[in-house]
Amino acid sequence: MLAALASIAASGPEVVVASDAPAAAAQAPPAGQYLLDKGHASLLFRVNHLGFSSYTTRFSRFDAQLSFDPANLAASKVVTTIDAASVELENAPPACTGIVGGPQFLDTAKFPEITFRSERVQVRGPNSMEVLGNLTLHGITRPMVLDATFNGGYAGHPGDDPHARVGFSAHGSLKRSDFGMTFALPAPGSAFGVGDTIDISIEVEFAGPPLQAPPRGSH
Repeated sequence: MLAALASIAASGPEVVVASDAPAAAAQAPPAGQYLLDKGHASLLFRVNHLGFSSYTTRFSRFDAQLSFDPANLAASKVVTTIDAASVELENAPPACTGIVGGPQFLDTAKFPEITFRSERVQVRGPNSMEVLGNLTLHGITRPMVLDATFNGGYAGHPGDDPHARVGFSAHGSLKRSDFGMTFALPAPGSAFGVGDTIDISIEVEFAGPPLQAPPRGSH
């Protein structure tokens, strides 16, 4: 989940922009508050099914707020909320949908929201970082680490995208048994069941402060 962030070097991270972008768009994104662009965000998860495949699906409704400073990414913070009932089980039989949303797994009636709150960021390399925070799932809160990449951003694009924009990719994993979901776990030494490890893949863009007009008289 999301879903992002850290300090790359004393000089700040590389800002990725198109080579033919206007000067305003080529400016680094400013510090400030950023909101999730839901039209450019995805939250996928994968789990082993019977040892035959890694079943992949997603949550379709989630939101995030990001406090971001390109000159001090380590001070950035993100809060993500996920509608637990928005898990998409395409082409799944109704019985499976009921099990995943019911008491055996997510129990969405009792625990309608999943949250992740970052606590700190550790730099691991150019534009790569670990986001350490707390995940609350199925009524249980445990630490979680996301391996994240800052993909770049800009201050805005005149007439087209009049707000700052930044993008991140992130990956992580958890054991569902740590969150009290033990239904259909494979027996020891077997993969026949629904795996314990859940792999998470996040792609997100955030929109930030409005594009500032260049000072009068500048070229």
